[in-house]
Amino acid sequence: MNDRNFFAELKRRNVYKVAVAYAVVAWLLMQIASQIFPFFEIPNWAVRLVVLLLIIGFPIALIIAWAFEATPEGIKHTEAADAVGQRSRGGAWIYIVLISVALSVGLFFIGRYTAGPRTARQSGAATAIPQKSIAVLPLLNESGDPKDEYFSDGLSEELIAALAQITGLKVIGRSSSFRFKDRKDEPKTIGEKLGVSTLLEGTVRKQGERVRIVAELVNAADGIELWTRTFDRELKDIFAVQQEIARAVAESLRVTLLGSEEKSTQMATNSVEAHNAYLQARFHSQRRNVEDYRKAINYFDRAIELDPNYALAYAERSETWTVIGDLTGERPTAYPKARSDAEKAVTLAPALAEAHAALGWVRAFTEWKFAEGLSELQRAKELSPANPTANDLLARVIVYRGRMEEAERQARQAVELDPLSAATQFTLGRVLFYAGKLDEAHAAGRRMAELQPSASSSHRWQVLVAIQRGDGETALREAQLEPDDSIRSFELALAQYVGGDRKAADAALADLIATGRDSLAYQIAQVYAVRHELDKAFEWLQIAFDNRDGGMPSLLVDPLLRSLRDDPRYKSMLEKIGLPTSL
Repeated sequence: MNDRNFFAELKRRNVYKVAVAYAVVAWLLMQIASQIFPFFEIPNWAVRLVVLLLIIGFPIALIIAWAFEATPEGIKHTEAADAVGQRSRGGAWIYIVLISVALSVGLFFIGRYTAGPRTARQSGAATAIPQKSIAVLPLLNESGDPKDEYFSDGLSEELIAALAQITGLKVIGRSSSFRFKDRKDEPKTIGEKLGVSTLLEGTVRKQGERVRIVAELVNAADGIELWTRTFDRELKDIFAVQQEIARAVAESLRVTLLGSEEKSTQMATNSVEAHNAYLQARFHSQRRNVEDYRKAINYFDRAIELDPNYALAYAERSETWTVIGDLTGERPTAYPKARSDAEKAVTLAPALAEAHAALGWVRAFTEWKFAEGLSELQRAKELSPANPTANDLLARVIVYRGRMEEAERQARQAVELDPLSAATQFTLGRVLFYAGKLDEAHAAGRRMAELQPSASSSHRWQVLVAIQRGDGETALREAQLEPDDSIRSFELALAQYVGGDRKAADAALADLIATGRDSLAYQIAQVYAVRHELDKAFEWLQIAFDNRDGGMPSLLVDPLLRSLRDDPRYKSMLEKIGLPTSL
């Protein structure tokens, strides 16, 4: 048989039709296996087996199509069907192909837009969760007095800090762990959301001068208890209890404690009263508003009055003073106090990560000594690699210097350590926005808003991404959702200008200037830069410089200031701040 006759015979025997129909149906079956099997938690090897069998079956189907023919009287050898003139007309194959194509396309798009996140979560749970990883869930207060809740919360935070000292152990930060204070989710769900294999949970019962702590280590995958212990102690021994729990958990995870006994004791105090005051200060500082920050200062003052060598209290009071100064414009009084507290903390406890983090942030954010700030923050990370605050602040300072890739790696590490923290998501959004990765910056901003809807600037990156895209409608919609009145004025001034409503934009800018001269001078300069009113923009940048505005360290990398970059005044301002003069 020559080639021409051979191919004609293939066509006559419907081999081509069978090949096309088989390929389409096989693709449909592969879609079913890849999309449906994971839903029923069928192992991946089953999907691979289906694909392998379909591949093996293809040549078999072609051989059968050559050798046999479907006739009204059933399947017959092709030669026998030819002898009696009984051949299939092959019309049914087109219906099989069309139906299979429709189903395949439908399953493909269903999988693309619905199964993707599930698949990512499943693969993350299977491959990304390290075995040596833990989240300390808030210990439950069983004292019968809601006023003692600060004590159980504080002990939970101390356990997080202590476990962060362990070599090779991933420890989730406080912001994310405390999202599960009510314990409404199953251990498996919590473990998947936080990316950890184990959970430390328990209860605290405080009665008079004694405390009972029940701690349990739970396997997140199945909720099975791995280890439990009860500690009955007098309150004067509470710090020893904290260290004992940390060691016991470390032993159960078979890892080695990092550093010496001395390092842990430097974080604490021997005064129960001072410790209680510190815990109450932390309770208020976590609420993240000016009124509670001021209350926190009062409690930190009390803790330090009771124990003048309480290094951790100095470090965290420093951070609180920095925030108050930036939010209120009280920088001339708040920033020197922040610097003094951070320096005191490092003097008292040279091996305390929180002390170096506080000093590094003061150096970079308030003094614009970026090299010194980076050095201190890197030292904090060396002392406590799992400390999310140190990692988060390090990302912010790195990006100020224009090192985008390094800053992004650091910001993502901070998110990994504290995945449900609005603060780490905000920093990630900042870094991505400066790097020009607008889709990802928008996603991080959206995540931050979901985690803490009432937080100031929870819609900032959504607005600024829309501004960069020239999408005034989206920018206005997001700006109107901003919970902070002063930040909303800033966002509206931008959104309405880009949207073409000059009258509304002027009114919003006037409101921003009236209310934000002391605290938002940098944002006013940003608005003028977007409006291409360069002289006004530099006028407000000078005010921000004179006020030590917290926005000024972003001058090099801020895309909203792009219109200023060719002006000699821009380079001069960078030099005065101590930043590189080009990216």
